[in-house]
Amino acid sequence: MAPGALVETPNVNENFNDHRDGLALEATSDDIDQVNVLKATLKVKEGTATDKERDIYEKSRFDAEKDKTQFRQYEEACDRVKNFYREQHERQTVAYNLKARNDFQSRTRAEMSVWQAIEKLNSLIDESDPDTSLSQIEHLLQAAEAIRRDGKPRWMQLTGLIHDLGKLLFFYGAQGQWDVVGDTFPVGCAFDKRIIYPDTFKGNPDHDNEIYGTKYGIYTPGCGLDNVMLSWGHDEYLYHVVKEQSTLPDEALAMIRYHSFYPWHKEGAYEWMMNEKDKKMLEAVRAFNPYDLYSKSDDMPKVEVLKPYYLELIDEFFPNKVIKW
Repeated sequence: MAPGALVETPNVNENFNDHRDGLALEATSDDIDQVNVLKATLKVKEGTATDKERDIYEKSRFDAEKDKTQFRQYEEACDRVKNFYREQHERQTVAYNLKARNDFQSRTRAEMSVWQAIEKLNSLIDESDPDTSLSQIEHLLQAAEAIRRDGKPRWMQLTGLIHDLGKLLFFYGAQGQWDVVGDTFPVGCAFDKRIIYPDTFKGNPDHDNEIYGTKYGIYTPGCGLDNVMLSWGHDEYLYHVVKEQSTLPDEALAMIRYHSFYPWHKEGAYEWMMNEKDKKMLEAVRAFNPYDLYSKSDDMPKVEVLKPYYLELIDEFFPNKVIKW
């Protein structure tokens, strides 16, 4: 059962729920990232660099000197993360995912440029705490600049810039944090034991379903991840927005859609779903992962200095300046 095509509907710009606690969302998101950092083992395919752009598969260099052992231990993850995943794992059902996609298809969709969307996310999250030290724009630029310093292609730099823009979903139709952030996984088949905190799926109505609870569920081996319904959240939401309205390559779309699909790209789960395209996309996602996890400790980027460069990148890959969100 595939996510399916998403239908565009009339659009407005005033449907965001500005009263949600964006700071709480980011605190949870940061805690989730730290847990994943602890589990991460960088296994990036070596590549050959060109004079102008280094191969995306060449191992990242920006984080080579960083001590990744300084992040808090996985077993000691705070209760916020464990409680978050319990709620996510219990509520991400097939029924909910079908409803979320239908709601996305039927609701009015805001219209704004990509940079306006970045500024919108920045204001919705960061203005909830005037003392926050790192804005959303600065965080997105950190990832993009790390990719740029490593000489990766322009489309990958842009992917780094926009990869978390799906968090706008928190203010635009989400039920809570559990359907915005967190590791993603397929619904409609048995929940793999390699998903984080797997025992918490016991409270999910699909866990013991006679179809959804079986290994293959509603899918067939080799069906391809394009035909799989992943748990609804900021990755899946942004993937559909970008797929419809950009010229970014398949590798970029995979980086956006699968960057939180840790059971797959880190733990080797769900390989039975893969087709030949997915094998190539897996390497692309693994190449992107270090920039997602380890760039937050980089120096503060100067937004106004970098903005013209990234506006040019946005125009290069988004033919329409106004995007339906």
